[in-house]
Amino acid sequence: MDAGADTLQKALQVNLDPRWYGTIAEIGAGQEVARWFFRAGGAAGTVAKSMSAYDMAVSDAVYGKSDRYVSKGRLQAMLDHEFELNLDRLSEARGDETAFFAFADTVVARSYRGGNECHGWMGVKFQSHPRDEASQVIVHVRMLDDEAALQQEALGVVGVNLLHAAFFQHHEPERLVESLLDRLTTGRIEIDMIELQGIEFRSVDNRLIALKLVQLGLSGAAMFGPDRQVLQPSEVLRKRAILVERGSFRPPTVVNIDMLEAAGEKFAEDPAVAGRDVLVLTELTMANLRAGGDAVDRRDFLARADLLAACGMTVLISDFAAYHRLAAYLSWRTDGRIGMVMGVPSLHDLFDEASYSALPGGILEGFGRLLKNDLQLFVYPMLRDGEVVTVDTVHVAEELQPLYDYLARRGSFVALDNYKPDYLPILSRDVLKRIPTDDESWEAMVPPAVSGLIRKRGFFGFQRDR
Repeated sequence: MDAGADTLQKALQVNLDPRWYGTIAEIGAGQEVARWFFRAGGAAGTVAKSMSAYDMAVSDAVYGKSDRYVSKGRLQAMLDHEFELNLDRLSEARGDETAFFAFADTVVARSYRGGNECHGWMGVKFQSHPRDEASQVIVHVRMLDDEAALQQEALGVVGVNLLHAAFFQHHEPERLVESLLDRLTTGRIEIDMIELQGIEFRSVDNRLIALKLVQLGLSGAAMFGPDRQVLQPSEVLRKRAILVERGSFRPPTVVNIDMLEAAGEKFAEDPAVAGRDVLVLTELTMANLRAGGDAVDRRDFLARADLLAACGMTVLISDFAAYHRLAAYLSWRTDGRIGMVMGVPSLHDLFDEASYSALPGGILEGFGRLLKNDLQLFVYPMLRDGEVVTVDTVHVAEELQPLYDYLARRGSFVALDNYKPDYLPILSRDVLKRIPTDDESWEAMVPPAVSGLIRKRGFFGFQRDR
């Protein structure tokens, strides 16, 4: 079955169900979603009103003024306005048998000149039963087709998928997420944020939904803040200087925090960072979360997420095993300086030629991609056999030492000589081994907020009844 026929069937299924009735409002890229419901037939039973508000003055008059028209704030204003209008106008006449909804999107597709970011916000606010409280699904999409017409087509399919999933799969949030790209590919559409709210999703942790996006390949990365709220990466990263530390954070230790603080001091000395808002990120990779298997332990993931939140950290989940892919992702979304924080062992691993086998240019191409735009690696020392190993004393394979020396001379590596020496013997894996035992020395190896939460929640095998 082709995509058109399948999408048309979804639209028809919605149209033939007498429960839902509401509004479809779209700004930019045409009436792509509404079009499917009208084509399918029977739309009079579903669509109370469809509208476009291309003119900014018209849009402002309907939904209020906005600094940015393609934004989450604008989408929320559209959803709230249209949903309330339906309740005000139609509740008395048909509220006992109708579940009302409002669908909206605000999108910018490829312009005639090209070169612009092609993305948009899309959402549905709906009742799952008549007279019920509202639930809501919001997504951020990036259109990857080269032609505007293809982008519009893909947008329409996603919109139908979203409405259909909200109505028929809201009780299975993960299935809802999986169905968003039905009859599409990740080469056409990327969904890098989804947020589920309201009574039908009261037990949903949106951090798990963010993880699901990356697991499914719907996005290369997802992000959430210390308040547990999911974030749209492009909006958060835009124009900021970025300092990112990759780790297992199982659990976060005082070393992890010291690495970021020491790097932050050095990072701030860069004239290109002066006057910029600096965003500090802690990154968890899917490879780390899978720990060599196919599945992710959700309880383990949420434990790490909660502990990082307790440290006030913004978390990035990515499927970028290679550092240069992380660098490309960040540099595409900000024109600010980027710094990566790592320990000496990670720096040493970067000089493993086998890890660059997928690149035609091998290790040289890998470092070229990683270190362009003056990206720097902020390197924390390590303790080996009682000796402190720093950027200046690292030794790599003999044939690669000239490359290492060259990169060091050009300033690609920044030695974190402002570290706390007492922290060097601390290793996450040692802390993890001690937590389930009677050895309480681990508590001094993690921030107080981390030890308190581990004890309170029984993370990593800690016995709360001890």
